[in-house]
Amino acid sequence: MVLGIVRSAIDYHDYVMDTYGDPRVKDWLLMSGPLPTILLCLTYVFVVKYLGPKLMEKRKPFELRKTLIVYNASLVALSAWMVYEALTFGWFNGYSFKCQPCDFANSPNALRMARVVWWYYFSKFIEFLDTIFFVMRKKDNQISTLHVIHHA
Repeated sequence: MVLGIVRSAIDYHDYVMDTYGDPRVKDWLLMSGPLPTILLCLTYVFVVKYLGPKLMEKRKPFELRKTLIVYNASLVALSAWMVYEALTFGWFNGYSFKCQPCDFANSPNALRMARVVWWYYFSKFIEFLDTIFFVMRKKDNQISTLHVIHHA
């Protein structure tokens, strides 16, 4: 019974990915389906709600000031680059601010837009470090359920 449900879910997933997935990105990191993302999110929740606090309970908080400066500056640079790419190869180059169908072409502009969207997606996993830094600095009051849900 359970195996039948799992098999049906896998078959449905394969159908959706084969029918609606973007063949240009199917081999890109984390693009093979939802399982890698689900596993990363579950691991994140486990680490920040259980494992991290458990490992830190008898330790002093880490001093991460320099690390946080570099981390935040890197995220600002990544965000600025993504805005530049989206504007230059998207909205200033034929895309609309209204909803429109996805451009599945293999043109340079379409591939650049696919790449910047992937980097935006990947940046959400990079931002898991926000909470991990809270755990390492023992800033437990900043790790609310809303914060964890927002990042997961």
